[in-house]
Amino acid sequence: MIYQTARDWRAAPQKRVLFYGMSGLGKTHVSQMLRDSGGWFHYSIDYRIGTRYMGELIVDNAKAHAMQVPFLRDLLLTDSIYIGSNITFNNLTPVSTYLGKPGAAAKGGMPMEEYRRRQEQFRQAEIHALMDTAYFIERSQRLYGYPHFVCDTGGSICEWVDGDDPADPILTELSQHCLLVYIEGSQAHTAELIRRFDRAPKPMAYQPDFLTRVWDEYLRKNNLSEAEVDPDDFIRWTYAQALSHRQPRYEAMAKWGVRVSADEVAAATDAARFETLIATAIDRRTV
Repeated sequence: MIYQTARDWRAAPQKRVLFYGMSGLGKTHVSQMLRDSGGWFHYSIDYRIGTRYMGELIVDNAKAHAMQVPFLRDLLLTDSIYIGSNITFNNLTPVSTYLGKPGAAAKGGMPMEEYRRRQEQFRQAEIHALMDTAYFIERSQRLYGYPHFVCDTGGSICEWVDGDDPADPILTELSQHCLLVYIEGSQAHTAELIRRFDRAPKPMAYQPDFLTRVWDEYLRKNNLSEAEVDPDDFIRWTYAQALSHRQPRYEAMAKWGVRVSADEVAAATDAARFETLIATAIDRRTV
C-alpha cells in the first residue's frame, strides 16, 4: 500500500484513493463529495469508458438506428443533423444502452453473438480506462493543481483482475499509485440492490465464462431458444448470481488495500470525516 500507516496517510500532501465494490454502495457519491469539497480531482472510470474508449461506438450505434428512419437518414447523409452522446458523471445511460441485453429483438434484445462482441469491447475499454489512472493523477496536478485524487471505478472491475495473483498487472499498476478502498455492503445492502435492480433492470458487464454458464443454464432451465428469451427476465435472473459471483473476487482484491463499510462511507459527509475514515481503515488493517 502507498500509505503503510494512518500517520502516513494523514501526513501525505497528495492523497490518492481508488474506490471499488458493488454498484450502488456509494462510490460515486463519496467521490463527488470529495470533488465538491475542493482539492480533490474525481476520475470516473465509467465516464472515461463512455467518452474516450466507447464514444465512437455509442454514437455509431445511434446513427445506425437513425438511418433506419427515412427522414433522419436523409438528414444524416446530407450532414444536416448531428448525433452525439451526452454522457456525464451522473448520466452514463449511453454506455449501458450500447451494451444492451441478449434475447428477442421484439423485446429490445440482441443476438448473443453481438452481445458478446459488445461485452468484449467494454472489457477492453474498462481495462484501458483503469490503466489510465496514473496519467490522470499526473494530469490533474499538472493542469489543474489538484493535490488529491479519487478514482471511482465501475462494479465490474473485479471481473478483469485476479486478487489472488500477486503479479496481477492491473492491481499492481493501480496499487502503485492509489490506496485501493473496498466499499463493502451488508446482506441488507445486497437485498436492496437486488430489489432495486428488479424494478429497473440495467445492462451489466460479465466475465465471459460466467456469462456462458448462466446463459446456457437459463436456456436449458426454461427450454427456450435464443430468439425466445425475454431480455429483462434474463438479466433479472442473472443479477443475484452475478453478485454472488463477484463477492469472492472483491474479497480477494481487498488484500491489496483497505476496506470500509457502505454505512461508514455514508457517514463520511465531508473531506475531514473521510480522511478520518481512511485512517481508521488503515489502522484496522495493521492491527
